[in-house]
Amino acid sequence: MGYEDFVYFILSEEDKSSEPSLEYWFKCIDLDGNGILTRNELQFFYEEQLHRMECMAQEPVLFEDILCQIIDMIGPENESYITLRDLKGCKLSGSVFNILFNLNKFMAFETRDPFLIRQERENPTLTEWDRFAHREYIRLSMEEDVEDASNGSAEVWDESLEAPF
Repeated sequence: MGYEDFVYFILSEEDKSSEPSLEYWFKCIDLDGNGILTRNELQFFYEEQLHRMECMAQEPVLFEDILCQIIDMIGPENESYITLRDLKGCKLSGSVFNILFNLNKFMAFETRDPFLIRQERENPTLTEWDRFAHREYIRLSMEEDVEDASNGSAEVWDESLEAPF
């Protein structure tokens, strides 16, 4: 995988609701390339998630329940299959791909943290990519601060700069 492919993949992984990401993941699931996602294609990918749940000693969720949830989330024109158009018309389409590909994000969605929900409502203009980039920036800057402190290069606090009150 080259650098450009890696960047495209990371963008698609972290913001599954963007249009390029929807197209990327749709192509991954559409095994026969006919432009529709069938029950069998969805189940093929969900089987891996079931295996992961079992390995992590979590109670597995039956595919029939997941399929019902996906249909309810997407609201496709025809309930026997899902099209890219159906996915593009739904705000929760990124969660469908997390259900099928990313167990950690799927579990986070199932047990949604009220703090994260509030964060999303406070700034609805931020994409999942924006939130990811912000979290990573904070994480990396904290690592750099710890590294600086361990190398003895931490800045010395100048007491003359403190507020006079």
